[in-house]
Amino acid sequence: MFDLALQPEGLPFSVALAVVALLALLQVIGLGDMLGADTDVDVDVDVDGDMGVDAGLLSLLGIGRVPFMMWLMILLSLFGVIGLAGQHFLEALTGAAWSPWLVSAGSAFVSLPATGAISRPLGRMLPKDETTAINVSALVGREAEVVIGTASAGNPARAKVTDHFGQTHYVMLEPDNADQRFVQSEKVLIVRREGELFKAIARGDHYLPRLD
Repeated sequence: MFDLALQPEGLPFSVALAVVALLALLQVIGLGDMLGADTDVDVDVDVDGDMGVDAGLLSLLGIGRVPFMMWLMILLSLFGVIGLAGQHFLEALTGAAWSPWLVSAGSAFVSLPATGAISRPLGRMLPKDETTAINVSALVGREAEVVIGTASAGNPARAKVTDHFGQTHYVMLEPDNADQRFVQSEKVLIVRREGELFKAIARGDHYLPRLD
């Protein structure tokens, strides 16, 4: 099979394996991360979005499960090995190597799903970068404290609210009921969101005498 790798019939697969070796070398000397820094593919399957089917297909192929450079190296490795092995088998079976274009198509057809089958479990084992970024709509239902201004209908005030990660967000809010008003340091409950503006209701305890 090594001799086949040097022949024109095995050239596409030899080139693929050579590219893998080059990418591995770049990773060792530290250039791989720089070259692949902007090529990671983030696949989010949105069942309500227009890209749901495409995202599902990409996920099936393993794209987004592992860093793109790793995914590419897996794909090229499989393509090269499967192609050379296939050519070797066909040559032994028929007495002559087949067209490299025909074998390349067959190798690619097998390599793509095989890459996904390897990338998906591999991606679960790789360490993930965790993020505490949230959609601001998740702040609905949480308690907020007015920090600047007095909020009334049509006149929002600045308030701070802590999300479930413990991070503080500053939002503009106003009373959900037209006859209410919130003063500075008053704590309220966010009940809904309208664009960038949040609506809140009073907790009812701000004007009660404190026992402490």
